[in-house]
Amino acid sequence: MPEQTRARAPHRALDALRQGARRLDRATPASRDRAADALRALAILGVVLGHWLVTALVSRDGALHTESPLRHQPWLAPVSWLFQTLAVFFLVGGHEATRSLATARAAGDSYGHWLRARLTRLLRPVTALLVLWTVTAAALLLTGTSLTTVHSLVKLALSPLWILLVHAALTAATPLVARLHPLWPLAVVLHVDLLRFGLHLGPSWLGWTNLAAGWLVPYTLGAAWARGELHSRRSALALLLGGTAATALLVGCAGYPASLTGVPGSAVSPLSPPTLAAVTLGLAQCGLALLLRDRLRRAAARPLARSAVVLVDLSAMTVFLWHQTAMTATTVTGLVAGRLPGLHTAPDSPLWVAYRLAWLPVFAVALALCLAAFRHREQGPHRAHRRPSKVVHRHLPPRKSPHHA
Repeated sequence: MPEQTRARAPHRALDALRQGARRLDRATPASRDRAADALRALAILGVVLGHWLVTALVSRDGALHTESPLRHQPWLAPVSWLFQTLAVFFLVGGHEATRSLATARAAGDSYGHWLRARLTRLLRPVTALLVLWTVTAAALLLTGTSLTTVHSLVKLALSPLWILLVHAALTAATPLVARLHPLWPLAVVLHVDLLRFGLHLGPSWLGWTNLAAGWLVPYTLGAAWARGELHSRRSALALLLGGTAATALLVGCAGYPASLTGVPGSAVSPLSPPTLAAVTLGLAQCGLALLLRDRLRRAAARPLARSAVVLVDLSAMTVFLWHQTAMTATTVTGLVAGRLPGLHTAPDSPLWVAYRLAWLPVFAVALALCLAAFRHREQGPHRAHRRPSKVVHRHLPPRKSPHHA
């Protein structure tokens, strides 16, 4: 009997997974764009893996310092091209915000009600992160931890907030920017970079204009997608090939850094604020994402794949906000065992990369613990007890009689 029970255990686990997949499938509205959901999940996972691979906390002189393997191993620069997927994140954000705003207007909802609904889930998980790190930073300082270590930890843990704040600002501006042509913000980025790097003119704060303009480019592309203006394969190919060629020219001929993510000590940061090369890379990524829409939609139609996408989407903001905390918590905890390779050592050799890859599952477990503890902050209290029928009837437009059809 024990042998039979053990033999049936994998089948029971698989059956439970399938049943859970079917429940999520039934609970997901048919109107959801499966391709957009899949792209959001891929973008979030790309950002998480990218940060875990190119960020190191090195133990040196009794403190933790932020380092990057991209600084010591320039050949790793293509990793930043692959995992710097923020443009896809903003592409999907513009697509979803434009669609939901159109639906809300058709249902007679006000802009204020729509905006509160969009921002509540987006910003609800932030409070827990800020409270935890305020308490943690105070505790570390009171116990004699060096200011350098506290600064490194807090800066890494809170770094996802700036992306979230930009996304919230663009969401609030959706009625103004939804019909903006992407060439306009792209032209702003081009001229700002020309003044900064080509002519060396303008005040120092001028570059921060690109913080809004740079991410407006994929956001307005998402809005155009929602309006049905980017459904042709030709437009997606033009974005992919044009963005790739422009990025290669900017890096190869115009002196832009090969790494398209931040590197400590670098004279030019590709993302703070976004440079023209980061924006053109985003155009290429958006083109590839648009090319893959139909394939992703078909793949996400399968119950197991759809459930995986839904699970990531339900906790997308929690994953995004807490993934750096998971890495820093693992790093600090590991100090108990001494300087561990790939965790506390300098990222200056391919061996460090191999060790870091081995640490990724540990980071994932730590992130899973963060999800278990804080996911409810994103989904809201008593989610299962809400009564959707009243909400649905409140938002549905009044029925017309057959005589008025």
